Amino acid sequence: MTGMLPLQGIGAAITLWIALGLMGLLFRHSAKLVAHLLFPVGALASLVLAVIGLWSLDASPQMVVLPLGLPDLPLHLRLDSLSSFFLILLGGASFGVSLFGSGYFRHMESKTLGLLCLEYHLFLTGMTLVLLADDAYMFMVAWETMALSSYFLVTTDHHVPDIRKAGFLYLLIAHVGAIAILLGFGVMQGGHGIGAYTFDAMREAHLSPFWASAAFLLALFGFGAKAGALPLHVWLPEAHPAAPSPVSALMSGVMLKTAIYGILRVTFDLLHTQIWWWGVLTLALGLMTAIFGVMFAAVQGDMKRLLAYSSIENIGLLLVGIGLTIIFHVYGKGALAALSLTATLYHSLNHAMFKSLLFIGTGSILHATGQRNMGRLGGLIHQMPWTSVLMLVGVLAIAGVPPLNGFVSEWLLLQAFLLSPGLPDSYVNMLVPVAAAAIALAAALAAYVMVKFYGVIFLGQRREQVLEHAHDAGHWERAGMAWLALTCVALGLAPVFVVQHIDYVSHLLIGTQLGNAAADWMFLAPVDTERASYSPLYFLLAVSGVMLLIVLLVRHLYHGRLRRGPAWDCGFPAQNARMQDTAEGFGQPIRRIFEPFFKIESEMPTPFDTHPKYHGRSDDRLWFMLYLPISRLTERLSGWASLLQHGRIHLYLTYTFVTLVILLIFV
Repeated sequence: MTGMLPLQGIGAAITLWIALGLMGLLFRHSAKLVAHLLFPVGALASLVLAVIGLWSLDASPQMVVLPLGLPDLPLHLRLDSLSSFFLILLGGASFGVSLFGSGYFRHMESKTLGLLCLEYHLFLTGMTLVLLADDAYMFMVAWETMALSSYFLVTTDHHVPDIRKAGFLYLLIAHVGAIAILLGFGVMQGGHGIGAYTFDAMREAHLSPFWASAAFLLALFGFGAKAGALPLHVWLPEAHPAAPSPVSALMSGVMLKTAIYGILRVTFDLLHTQIWWWGVLTLALGLMTAIFGVMFAAVQGDMKRLLAYSSIENIGLLLVGIGLTIIFHVYGKGALAALSLTATLYHSLNHAMFKSLLFIGTGSILHATGQRNMGRLGGLIHQMPWTSVLMLVGVLAIAGVPPLNGFVSEWLLLQAFLLSPGLPDSYVNMLVPVAAAAIALAAALAAYVMVKFYGVIFLGQRREQVLEHAHDAGHWERAGMAWLALTCVALGLAPVFVVQHIDYVSHLLIGTQLGNAAADWMFLAPVDTERASYSPLYFLLAVSGVMLLIVLLVRHLYHGRLRRGPAWDCGFPAQNARMQDTAEGFGQPIRRIFEPFFKIESEMPTPFDTHPKYHGRSDDRLWFMLYLPISRLTERLSGWASLLQHGRIHLYLTYTFVTLVILLIFV
């Protein structure tokens, strides 16, 4: 590809998505055609987008001015290494999700599916344009397109009151964040007139430390609201479970990363300088977000809410990486800044793949069982073998088990902490080891959460008799999950290839890259092989060899003879599903350890109950401390305002007359 071909190819993919959405409306009476033709074609457009992004990673930036927009405000597009990387993320994840959607949506009502097809592909279009926008006007138009289309997708089942509430909360916080982003662009424009709305003009504007800090804080707040960072996270565990599972996958896997893209674009590209306390603030915010997210994920009984809180935890890890990059970059630690930025970008790509896989996997479970409550599931590995195997890959990846992809990015992030030398600021030096310990704690708790998630759903005995009739995912669903599972394996086995391509982004943003640290394709060495190195291939061969050796030893010791006997059942002659650990019981230790952070409501049975029941609920204290008072104040002000409205024309005429008299008196 040369010249403007990459941008032309992206434009063709966007045009195809819009055409597919309109065709969905046109053929809304044929659900089979929409599901089995339009969504697979949209998936191919996503794959083309990923290929273009990979091809353009090492190319020089390409720009184009569209003859659209307002007078004297044309729309600018730019494709550089940063946007190319996130296009790979978007295209790779949405390819698998769209394939899955081809099967998942086939049972939806035809009219609803036609409208959803339009909203779905507009959502993909909005996210793509966010990554390509090269001026504030284009960025905000794309950002609002992404927000509004995702709102309508979240409220697909709008007849359910709780879903309407979740959609309203999401839209409210999305627009609060959008206002902050718009104000941030206004600060970076620097008062140089309407012509300074382009990103090129913002790159040339040299702001004072005060105004640069104001722009950074506004960007961190605005993009943090979209990413689900603390304390603007409240929409995420409500909106993601409310949306259809493929939409939840795109929102968690891709949409949240557009916020990470925005923070990186503003901090390292549009602002000409960084200040050390920006990194400390971002690092502290990321640590709190990560611990909070994994802590609440551990006590969830709803599959999709658990995954939503897990997304908050992973967003926290990404913010930690960004904060660490700022600190190292400010203090001139180029190699470590490149290492932490590489870990951040690598984990963004990894999270897009394994979290999309887990969300669409829960969609298969929901279709097969009609249940989201893990307390009613169990033993599904027998009824859903394909889904269980593919989701096991996602579970191991998000738990950070080598040689899958989640381990590599978390290992790189920890290496950035452990290899950091003494920094000039003593307080920052004190923060680094504490932050490393917190990251290790979050990673351990994340593995704990995934053991609970997979074990309660797939292992043990069926907790409900109706699960006996559960069916496995169809061919389209399996294809989508298999694609995402294979990407998790590939990203884990080829870390050197991935890091070498991330180097192009590092060079663009901070002027340094890992370079020769990853020169040997067999070993990934963040700094040098004498300090730390990792070879996923050798690890895989070692694990496979040990397992094979165990099998051979067992066969040799028993000479191939088998003796069958009843399995030991722990002394219980009649085990049943009620003897298994439940989702609530699994999360009980975390609930006890971190009890001050939860608002716990529990109902315990007494010895005299003929039908004993236990009910427990762990709520977010921040909701009651911050958002509920604001909600009550708003309702009170609305009530006072309603006193002025009685629907009587003579009262309104009286208001007008009194206003005119007051104006005449004071004027």
